[in-house]
Amino acid sequence: MKTLLKALSTASPLLLAPCVLAQAQTAAPVTPEKIAALEAAVQAAQSAGDNAWMLTSSALVLMMTAPGLALFYGGLVRKKNILGTMMQSFMMMALVTVLWAIFGYSLAFGEGSAFMGDLRYLFLAGVGAAPNSDYAATIPHQTFMVFQLMFAIITPALITGAFAERMKFSAMLAFMTLWLILVYLPMAHMVWGKGGMLNAFLGGSVPCFDFAGGTVVHITSGVSALVCALYMGKRKGYGSEPMKPHSLVLSFIGAALLWVGWFGFNAGSALGASSLATSAFVATHFGAAAAAIGWLVAEWMHNGKPSVLGGISGAVAGLVAITPGSGFVKPMPALLIGLAAGLVCYFMVAILKGKLGYDDSLDAFGVHGAGGTLGAILTGVFATNEVNNALKDSAGNAQALGLVDGNGGQVINQIIGSAIAWGLAIVGTLIILKICDMAFGLRVTSEEEITGLDLSMHGEEAYNLES
Repeated sequence: MKTLLKALSTASPLLLAPCVLAQAQTAAPVTPEKIAALEAAVQAAQSAGDNAWMLTSSALVLMMTAPGLALFYGGLVRKKNILGTMMQSFMMMALVTVLWAIFGYSLAFGEGSAFMGDLRYLFLAGVGAAPNSDYAATIPHQTFMVFQLMFAIITPALITGAFAERMKFSAMLAFMTLWLILVYLPMAHMVWGKGGMLNAFLGGSVPCFDFAGGTVVHITSGVSALVCALYMGKRKGYGSEPMKPHSLVLSFIGAALLWVGWFGFNAGSALGASSLATSAFVATHFGAAAAAIGWLVAEWMHNGKPSVLGGISGAVAGLVAITPGSGFVKPMPALLIGLAAGLVCYFMVAILKGKLGYDDSLDAFGVHGAGGTLGAILTGVFATNEVNNALKDSAGNAQALGLVDGNGGQVINQIIGSAIAWGLAIVGTLIILKICDMAFGLRVTSEEEITGLDLSMHGEEAYNLES
């Protein structure tokens, strides 16, 4: 029996060969049409995957504004101002969306000049299902548009932390409308728009690496926040009466939501479900973790105790600092950037602000302005071709970043880009504040401030303060 089985096993390939040969002869030949159909199917699958990731990322970034930032900021103010503070973040979701649809997207991402886009996408004309290959070749143009909208929403919302508890609601709406036009849209176009002078991917004259918004989002909002705080002056009782956060629980939840949402912010900026998105995801997480530790260590040494507020503030500082470099640096440099951000931002918030005496209510400048500037410059130090080598030359061909050991030239470009963001934020914000102040006044009355913005601006209150 064993001899028979062995003979059959040896002979089976010979017995099956005619059948296999017959099947091969009857199989349909591979034609150019079939190859094209297969390639189209692969491209469709890639586009579907990329689009799913980008829609998810868009939702994550929107979640950063509300509930993330609304809870984070809302918990840091006094009880009488929680609704007014949260309402400011919420209104950015509504106001900026309408402005973006009418003209904002066009001015940011129309080709235009080196400083501002044109009106080719006015009222979102031509922004549909077909991809815009200048920005994202595998997803619908409309998906790219709505992803960028989420950045435009959260950026002005960050500024509200500087003038919390003292700006009129009507003045805030006017200020944010003008700020979007005069500061955010030009900066977004210069860094990310086709033809923008700082666009490293599409032929800018001063290529500045900003993967997800270090200059566009954090420097502009943080520096503008400082200008607002200085222009409007201190809150009544600042420095003489306690102004502690009314609910660190809310702020803790908000910070956790910001950390999770930031994966859409940074990894989504890869504009596809790619290995670059993975690299940005990892860098983002590492930067936040290292910064939380750095801030807590500094606070522990300085104050004798590590606080919950310190931990969540440090994590946000790390997320800010890693944002511009998230798509350009490896994991270990991401840890270093985060650690540096935790230490530097702690110094800005806990020491320097007190020495200078300005009232940046929720430390928008100390975290976003300082962290964004630090991250932008360190991006030039640590950026590498091994992470991101998909830049384009003047003919649209892929090329390496062109980095060399030390990246001295790129650090200079990063400083130039950061300086432009600083200058635009300072000048633009001062002009807007002056216009709004002359037109209808920026600040609530003394009585309204003492009562709180919840009742004086909105006729509601989150807590019964008399009970």
